[in-house]
Amino acid sequence: MSKVINNIKKAIGDAAVFNPEIQVAPACILWPDRDRQWEAVIPILQTELPELMILGDYVPDERMGPAIWLRCVLSGRAEDVSLPLDQTPIFYLPGVSRQDLRAVESCPEHLKPLAELQYRGTIWNQSNAKDWTILAFLRSAQGGLGLDVAQDNDTKQSMLLALSRLLDEDVEQLKGKRLDAEFFKKLLIGDPRRQILEWIDHPEKYRTSSSENEWLAFIEVCRSQFGIHPEKDGPLVASERLALREGPWKTVWDRFCEAPNRYPNIPAQIKKCKMPGNLMLWSMGKASEYEAWPQWNELQETALRQGLLSLAEHDASTCRTELIKLEQHHVARRGLVWAELREAPLALALEHLVVVASETRKSLNAGSLDDVVQAYLNSAWKADDAVLSALACVESSEDFNTVTVAIRSVYLPWLEDSARHLQNIWEPIAKTDPPPSKTESCIVFVDGLRADSARRLKSILASKGAVINEQIRWAALPSVTGTGKPAVAPLASTSAAENPSPTDFQAISPYQFEKALKDSGWMVIRAKDPIPVPICQGYPVASTVNKLWVEIGNIDHEGHERGAKLAKQLPALLAEVAEKIEALLSAGWSRIRVVTDHGWLLLPGGLPKSELPSAVSENKWGRCALLKSGAATDHRIFPWHWNPDESVVLADGISCFRSNEEYTHGGLSLQECLTLDLIVSSDSPQETVTISEVRWKGLRCSVLAQGAVNGLHLDVRKFAEDASTSLINQTKPVEDDGRASVLIVDMDGDLEGTDAFVVLTNDAGTVTTQISTRIGG
Repeated sequence: MSKVINNIKKAIGDAAVFNPEIQVAPACILWPDRDRQWEAVIPILQTELPELMILGDYVPDERMGPAIWLRCVLSGRAEDVSLPLDQTPIFYLPGVSRQDLRAVESCPEHLKPLAELQYRGTIWNQSNAKDWTILAFLRSAQGGLGLDVAQDNDTKQSMLLALSRLLDEDVEQLKGKRLDAEFFKKLLIGDPRRQILEWIDHPEKYRTSSSENEWLAFIEVCRSQFGIHPEKDGPLVASERLALREGPWKTVWDRFCEAPNRYPNIPAQIKKCKMPGNLMLWSMGKASEYEAWPQWNELQETALRQGLLSLAEHDASTCRTELIKLEQHHVARRGLVWAELREAPLALALEHLVVVASETRKSLNAGSLDDVVQAYLNSAWKADDAVLSALACVESSEDFNTVTVAIRSVYLPWLEDSARHLQNIWEPIAKTDPPPSKTESCIVFVDGLRADSARRLKSILASKGAVINEQIRWAALPSVTGTGKPAVAPLASTSAAENPSPTDFQAISPYQFEKALKDSGWMVIRAKDPIPVPICQGYPVASTVNKLWVEIGNIDHEGHERGAKLAKQLPALLAEVAEKIEALLSAGWSRIRVVTDHGWLLLPGGLPKSELPSAVSENKWGRCALLKSGAATDHRIFPWHWNPDESVVLADGISCFRSNEEYTHGGLSLQECLTLDLIVSSDSPQETVTISEVRWKGLRCSVLAQGAVNGLHLDVRKFAEDASTSLINQTKPVEDDGRASVLIVDMDGDLEGTDAFVVLTNDAGTVTTQISTRIGG
């Protein structure tokens, strides 16, 4: 690429070209510049030309000094600077014309030491003996660049301001273009719309970070294209124009909307301006009229807040209708920039509240158990998921309380009705699911993976190419970890007999549980532990594992810690689980079963409180308690999963034995007890192939590959994906043991020591793996 700066350097250097047959080498090159047009870029040129000196005040560190000092430099007598031995010195003379030097008698005193150098040296000037101006150099085909440059005053001014940026432009790219004022302005300030947004966002910072030329160019662009003067009008006038979006400001607004988070202060700037119209028009206005004003968006959020809070006064059916009406009015705001800036949280939450309203219209308080399960898994689970999504949209306590009112108005009665119906039709014996088959080789346990969260996880994994099937599993009662976790573990034998009394609803202690897993032939790892290789990969048996139990993503712990604010944490927890499952698949575990111990109920504002006297209970949790021997209660009594002789009290409906519980489990409801096993496998089960060794003996290349090498061929290429750059006569098949070798064809004898790629290709010619190498080693 031939840059403008390179052409300038060459043009100056060409001035020193001479015929040694009839001439002596010039002592120096004089560069007169009466109008100081080049002065701004001389420091840049000095970095490229160590022989470039400047006439001026005595500043030797900048290779600048008076005429007598330049003579000393030329004669090698200046101790503070030295010239490159193989380059002709260049003396830049700002404010000096050639005519000033020619009349020696009338030459200014400060220039007289240089006057005689016009005879011993040479001058860089045009063929007509005039000084090189920037315009002349760009336009002239003789000694210049021969470009098409406009000659109006606006262009000349803009060209001078943009000269430093012009130096890095490719001359070939400039040819054929019309270089006018707009071209040079854009070159200097880049994208004017982006620049004006950066200035509005932070005026002081923009001004101080701009060079004087950049600032002057910016003023000119604002004046000519956008009708404002940054210094005279200021950023508030620009902010008002931006919000009005009239004329060229519409394109500036569109640019802001493309990446609003890059300009975090612009909304506050617009708020300092007065909106047009009046309050009544604002409240009735459409988004298309006022969407650029954050004040209008705030008014709409306030109106939506009032509408959602008013739901507390109505029955569930009326609330669902009101939510639909609110959605119709506010749906457009989710497509505005304020939603992306998270300044319309209630409008964002409303999208999910409408899903809650829609799904809770479908009653789950009738029909058989199979009917209820089918209805829930077909669609109704989306209500639980939408509650979490709505809560995740809001940050402030005011907005959280508002969304809480809306959720409770439609979700709470639906939860209550479905839980009571399930409790009425429950068949405990029929719904005791066995643990996963002992033939499973990899099980991932996620504590508290509720059915709707399992569906989220399934969606994440499917988007990454995994194949997922799901199986229904009912949690062991009561639905707490101590009871449910051993129930989903493929243990050789249960240990219930060792601990017949569920003092903590626990069949065995955590230590006993892990020991039982290991005694059953399972290796136990957790989130941060390295993943072992399964035996089926063909590695030495000593370094592999046959059965793997993985524990990750403790949703239950976060739920008890955060309550309803679990909604914000859940996406990160599920992403962590998905990442671990992907890593397991990559490590060779081709089939993975994801299991959980129980689900949970989550209701912002707290579940209804149910009384259970301590006199009748041995141990009391949120939704379950152990009944004392001989005690009686009106609450439902169920047998403990691990010992039918032990009676467990479960709270009625969705009530809780503790106050102010937003998150809990242990009772009997679809959300707590209907769980899903996910069976995950890779969509592309092909084994990874790697090149573990490359050896050179002269021009012969030998490789060792590991993995499924059957059908692969070895090639060596200059460019990995370009078969035409192959350096061998014919690719060679890789042997069953992963070995292959080829001989490089080097007709010219210049390949040894050069870089290349060793590649393995399949029968279709596709590169399956590659590694860089150096020919000959």
